[in-house]
Amino acid sequence: MCRALTTTLIAFAVFGATAGSVMAVGDRSRASVVVRSSSYGRILFDGRGFVLYGFTRDSRGRSACTGDCAKTWPPYLVKSRPLAGAGVDAGRLGTLRRADGLLQTTYAGRPLYYYVGDRRPGKILCQNVTEFGGVWRVVRPSSRLVG
Repeated sequence: MCRALTTTLIAFAVFGATAGSVMAVGDRSRASVVVRSSSYGRILFDGRGFVLYGFTRDSRGRSACTGDCAKTWPPYLVKSRPLAGAGVDAGRLGTLRRADGLLQTTYAGRPLYYYVGDRRPGKILCQNVTEFGGVWRVVRPSSRLVG
């Protein structure tokens, strides 16, 4: 299901109509990361309530997701280090500079992403999905990925 949804949403991305593009570029001036409860336990969300994912192919402080991958899994882009909201260890929040020069939010060095199909706050459509050579998982406040 996730792959079919991804294919459909990539088609929308060609025309610039995806929510992921808006989320990745949106209002970066008030960026934050918070911890909220979900069906996977307590995990990371952005300040607007959209879930954040980690990618098993990433190395500490480096994103392996570019091109089509970044269209499907938009990076959580910011203008500067995001604010730590409820339940978040501020010392674990940071940024990395992507190849395109933009800043991506990290947590304990792990780059954070959205899924383009998660169009509403609280929606988690692609947990534990294998795409683009790795597995996408939601992130615990400890920085561990939920398996």
